[in-house]
Amino acid sequence: MTTFKQRPLVSLSFCSENQSYKENLSTLLSLIDQTPENALVVAHEVAITNFDYEHFEAAAAFADTITQTLLHHAPKRIIVITMIEKVGAQFFNFAKVFYQGQIIHTQAKSELFIFGGEGEYFSAGQPEAITTFEIDGIKMGLMICFELRFKQFWKQLEGAEIIIIPAQWGALRRDNFVILSSALAIMNQCYVIASDANNSDTTQMSGIITPFGVEERNQERELLVVEYKEKEVRKMRRYLNVGLQ
Repeated sequence: MTTFKQRPLVSLSFCSENQSYKENLSTLLSLIDQTPENALVVAHEVAITNFDYEHFEAAAAFADTITQTLLHHAPKRIIVITMIEKVGAQFFNFAKVFYQGQIIHTQAKSELFIFGGEGEYFSAGQPEAITTFEIDGIKMGLMICFELRFKQFWKQLEGAEIIIIPAQWGALRRDNFVILSSALAIMNQCYVIASDANNSDTTQMSGIITPFGVEERNQERELLVVEYKEKEVRKMRRYLNVGLQ
């Protein structure tokens, strides 16, 4: 008898503006502690420091505190977050995936949002780094915010069973975020966890979409839990065979 994997998926949606770095980290840890013990938890882009360009060195320096804290917090959970880090003289927006006291995957944002001025502050990561990785036999992929708009990355993540999108997506393009994240789940026949900030200038439309395209958005909830069911991915790819494995 085939045993299919299951795991709780969690999209977070909390306000991180007008708070100190320590306050935002405390909020994140409190929310993580409210999730199922073996959950995959996704926070929004630069959730602890935001794009604090006025204090960019301090934001980058705080990355070590974030990293060391998450390495030792809730080790049975998979935790995904992005943070500003300085490497040499360059600054990057790094996504990190924490699990069992380790960093399982690291990926620097490769497509910087020019209208937000990101190119003036950040260096871009390598596009080829957007690739699948496995945790406990589940194939995953990750795109950071603006990268969701690039169709080549959808192709690079073909075969992923879960795609993770930490974002701070502008409120004026709210419908784009909703449509693209839902379309990604349908096109790649996978679960998508899209976590956006609950700030005044963002979409506030965190959510989780199934391989069938059924979406559930956080709405007013700071955390949303939807069960990942490997069987649903397999069933979708078998009955509507578009060449995904």
